Amino acid sequence: MTSGLWELVLKGIWTTVQLLVLSALLATAVSFVVGVARTHRLWIVRFLAGFYTEVFRGTSALVMIFWVFFVLPVAFGWQLVPLWAGTLALGLTYGAYGSEIVRGALGAVDPAQQEGGVALSFTPWQRMRLILLPQAVPEMIPPFCNLLIELLKGTALVSVMGMGDLTFSANLVRLALQQSAEIYTYILLIYFVIAFTLTRLMRGLEKRLKAGIGKAPGNEKTARELKRAQTTGVGGRVA
Repeated sequence: MTSGLWELVLKGIWTTVQLLVLSALLATAVSFVVGVARTHRLWIVRFLAGFYTEVFRGTSALVMIFWVFFVLPVAFGWQLVPLWAGTLALGLTYGAYGSEIVRGALGAVDPAQQEGGVALSFTPWQRMRLILLPQAVPEMIPPFCNLLIELLKGTALVSVMGMGDLTFSANLVRLALQQSAEIYTYILLIYFVIAFTLTRLMRGLEKRLKAGIGKAPGNEKTARELKRAQTTGVGGRVA
């Protein structure tokens, strides 16, 4: 490819990364707000959070992009540039999926931990901040990593708005060179490299967070060995 075409691809990569980061930030914020609301003691809060989750999980991300970009200006007079329209549509859609991850992780925390916070006269916010979230967040990282990879692949949908992301730029290069196999193979590899990098970063974050609460891989092995030693006698017999 010529330098001009490579520059077009590089601009597409940069646009995709921008969209990924902005959408991920919005989706993360929505995930925690809605996910925590799903565990609220008031039924109306749980109902509204559940309604939002079901609506955005049950609709197409592509149609949502169309709605934000084409319908929103007509209905409310808000014309968003493609980058912000894509960020809003993808962030709200994937945030609905993420809220279920947050809700499930909070529900998986040992109820005794919650009871301990009540015994210490912690407010609900203190129990959430000091007890539940520190234990739940490390367990959210693997499913959030999968969701982040899905979000990366979902960014290709914004090309329908004429936004110059990686997929849109690659298609322009394909039309210019008439080389479909080579161009799309390059694009597949680029997406893979970005996804692989994100996976390694998320795994590092998971290890760091688990180490902060004493659940690093080495600590978990030591805890299992200690428990086995307490429940078995010499030679592996039950004590």
